[in-house]
Amino acid sequence: MPKLMIVVGSVREGRIALPIAEWIKRTAEADGRFEIDFADLAEIALPLMDEPNHPRARQYTKPHTKEWSARVEAADAFVFAFPEYNFSYGAAIKNALDYLSIEWDRKPVAFVNWGGNSGGTRAQTALRPVVTALGMVSTHGSVEMNMPFGQVDENGVFTPTEQQAEVLASQLDELLALDQALRPLRPQA
Repeated sequence: MPKLMIVVGSVREGRIALPIAEWIKRTAEADGRFEIDFADLAEIALPLMDEPNHPRARQYTKPHTKEWSARVEAADAFVFAFPEYNFSYGAAIKNALDYLSIEWDRKPVAFVNWGGNSGGTRAQTALRPVVTALGMVSTHGSVEMNMPFGQVDENGVFTPTEQQAEVLASQLDELLALDQALRPLRPQA
């Protein structure tokens, strides 16, 4: 069973990212085709890149980098859940991506993003070249939400629209297909 890492891409207090990522997790668990690794960047708390060697060398010196490397290496596919900040994605995602290199290579990625009127599209557009440079392959569809704050109830539970649920289900199908296609092309550790 492939391992799906759900990356919570916002670290700020009061973030809507957590309820949205928990919806993704519930959906993927109910799907039953993935083992789930829920990677909350706020909990992981990687410091600003502090390794002395280039990530391609994989000569990590810090325990937090070695732990992050092992988690990403073990993952077969990813869903990044993230908001748009100032026409882009947040620094926590960039930092988490930049810590590593080969661990991301030839693995599929899907995006669930949100923002104001743009639905987070500009953040997704900014992130795509970064994941492509790391050798990741993104799904065709993505969940883009305009101001989803009203979709979180008083208990902190996110309820998707029918379209959002359909697109996420389609992404899971594509992640599975891409994982099977890309697996033989992945670099061996």
